[in-house]
Amino acid sequence: MKVCIIGQGYIGLPTAALFARNHCQVVGVDVNEKMIENLNNGIIHIEEPGISDIIKQALKNKVYKASLKPEKADAFIITVPTPYIVENYSCDLSYVVSACESIIPCLEKGNTIIVESTIAPMSTDDIIKPIFEKAGFTIGEDLYLAHCPERVLPGKIIEELIHNDRIIGGVTPKCSKKASEVYGQFVEGELMLTEAKTAELSKCMENTFRDVNIALANELAKICTEIGVNALDVIKMANKHPRVNLHSPGPGVGGHCLAIDPYFIYAKAPETAKIIKLARDTNNSMPEFVCENVRKIIKKGKIAVLGVSYKGNTGDDRESPAYEIIANLSKDYEIAIHDPHIDNPDFVTFKDAVTDADLILILCDHNEFKNLDYTLIHEDTVIFDTKNIIYKVPDKIKLYNYGNLYELKDS
Repeated sequence: MKVCIIGQGYIGLPTAALFARNHCQVVGVDVNEKMIENLNNGIIHIEEPGISDIIKQALKNKVYKASLKPEKADAFIITVPTPYIVENYSCDLSYVVSACESIIPCLEKGNTIIVESTIAPMSTDDIIKPIFEKAGFTIGEDLYLAHCPERVLPGKIIEELIHNDRIIGGVTPKCSKKASEVYGQFVEGELMLTEAKTAELSKCMENTFRDVNIALANELAKICTEIGVNALDVIKMANKHPRVNLHSPGPGVGGHCLAIDPYFIYAKAPETAKIIKLARDTNNSMPEFVCENVRKIIKKGKIAVLGVSYKGNTGDDRESPAYEIIANLSKDYEIAIHDPHIDNPDFVTFKDAVTDADLILILCDHNEFKNLDYTLIHEDTVIFDTKNIIYKVPDKIKLYNYGNLYELKDS
């Protein structure tokens, strides 16, 4: 099987790697010229266990190549971004539409087209399907079109692409069957065949469920700060109940899924999706909540920001709330940023960040931050841990987290 994958980012590249490892001929397409050049030289741009070795071996075996243009193939998989439109929260399908149009000259009867990008309900039937019909193809007879959303965790993408169950949402039953045959090359989880609109809404609801539950934890943290209760103790005690699983509060929600996908549902039914929108508003309010408490802790001085990735132990900083926090605090404080997982010339070493810092602000739960080198930290430095990952500090260092922020209430 030859597979052409449009988009070589956090999903497209790992997907390409697994097809190549399973004896498929793979063309990885992207518009980023430097990325394509690097990939063909075995230089990988994402931090994800296993990807680099697989791609290098695939290049050696000549079963993978990166290209700026699509080629004829048996299957085409689209993994391009789908941001939301700020004005109305709807799904921006412009990259998906462009990707679909780019493969039309390469299409032949019998090809399978799969959209993995997260899209709003009804997008496949109402917007994507007509693109190929306009080009003269009959979906379900000439071409087989399906929406098969990715559902993986950064840091475990290879493992989860193989073992997670997969939703296969075809425009017709035959489209679902053909798409399942594509994923059958490497997926070991259950292939769940359904219709496209069900697959679309299922993916959006998976992330909405998580976003709403995070919002509940964040709202609890705010309530506890207001009334003088240790939020972390409340969560710990409540979770002893066999049917309760409160999440941990944090500085906000980031990533290409949780921070965006709920809006796709809200935009379809804004008068009905009230809980979904309120959860988004709550999570979007957390960066300001962090900044308000920083200003209670110190009035001026230097802040060492530890971590800007939206998820621990990855270099993925898409939609990270850390950037909003940094932009806000930069107005009044000297900011030094350290993130061992992100290559940025403006970031500094841990030592340079914490030297002479009045406050250490932890915004990401990288393992490196769970046991800090306190020999480099001045005893007058205060730590504000928004990820609740530090449990003990030297006696002379003050630690704030969502368990004791209420102590700042009247300061």
